[in-house]
Amino acid sequence: MIQGVEQARRDLLEIYRAGVDAVAGGPVVEAFLRRTPPVGAVSVIAVGKAAQAMAEGTQGIESAHPVPDHSSLEAGRRLLDYIDTRPEGRELLFLISGGASSLVEVPREGVGLEDLQRLNRWLLASGLPISTINRLRTRLSRIKGGGLLARLGGQVASALLISDVQGDDPALPGGLPEWVCHLCSTQEEHPPGAAPGVDLHLVATLDQAREAAAQRARELGYPTTLHRAFICADAENSGRRLALELLDLPPCVSIWGGEPTVRLPPEPGRGGRAQHLALAAAQVIEGSRDLCFLSAATDGSDGPGEDAGGLVDSQSIARGVREGLDPAHALAHADAGRFLESSGDLITTGPTGTNVMDLMIGLKCDLGGRDEHQGF
Repeated sequence: MIQGVEQARRDLLEIYRAGVDAVAGGPVVEAFLRRTPPVGAVSVIAVGKAAQAMAEGTQGIESAHPVPDHSSLEAGRRLLDYIDTRPEGRELLFLISGGASSLVEVPREGVGLEDLQRLNRWLLASGLPISTINRLRTRLSRIKGGGLLARLGGQVASALLISDVQGDDPALPGGLPEWVCHLCSTQEEHPPGAAPGVDLHLVATLDQAREAAAQRARELGYPTTLHRAFICADAENSGRRLALELLDLPPCVSIWGGEPTVRLPPEPGRGGRAQHLALAAAQVIEGSRDLCFLSAATDGSDGPGEDAGGLVDSQSIARGVREGLDPAHALAHADAGRFLESSGDLITTGPTGTNVMDLMIGLKCDLGGRDEHQGF
């Protein structure tokens, strides 16, 4: 890579990291509690991928993600026991982040672990939006969708939330397999308003991450465009669309956020939605030497692997092809991660202590730029 490209890639990673750091679980919970300290002793329950970051020092329970297993059910049982046996009158403080759907579970009567696993595996390969997936999961659970809070029976509780979804689906979607419809339609949803007296507070959101990323881009000297559209369509189509938008924009940093989807083939390869989107974008910007594009999950885990996403440039496709790989084949077989590994474009961060969906950041440089950050 020429020097300008290397600098641009470093800057994109720094901009992404600034967005993630702004919504890190530990600092956002600490800041909230500093502004609004609890009155008296509290019992703390932290659930989700950011549980440890949100509640340092709290004894945790290892369990499975993204498909629940026996440890998920054990975690659910211990969670209910903890609520039922806590000291009388002590307020509960819930710290909730993304990933709770499979990490802790208590299935409804008549629903077994095999039912949960079959549904979750199908949902993860379906290409459905996460809001729909979560609504279907709720149908089989005693603790999702307000069920856990309803167990409090009106007792005092607060919940600090790191949000990883956009809105809610109003009903079961059409076009589902018959067995999914049967399994989910036999279960009623928890009635709304089942947990009066519970104070809910959003302490970290995708908007906050996007704003922080944009601020860092400006500090680095880049004109910056913050796009408000929520990216939730097919990852391949989204990657191409965002790259085409970047081609048409003047030199700047462009920032998007969301959670695109991927419909998995019968035997998927390596990688997740963020890597899939990045590879699709790489096809569009191939040969355009003034462009770089990053797509990464804010939790540091894109799909079942250990990578957060991908950071591609105008030579990414050429580098992968020289290693004997075909980008079209990789996309068709959900194997973007293997291609991006060969091209040297994977992003690996480890767990970040948060989860507010994905960031997509494009950089179009000014070839006549006047400072160290502008121009290749």
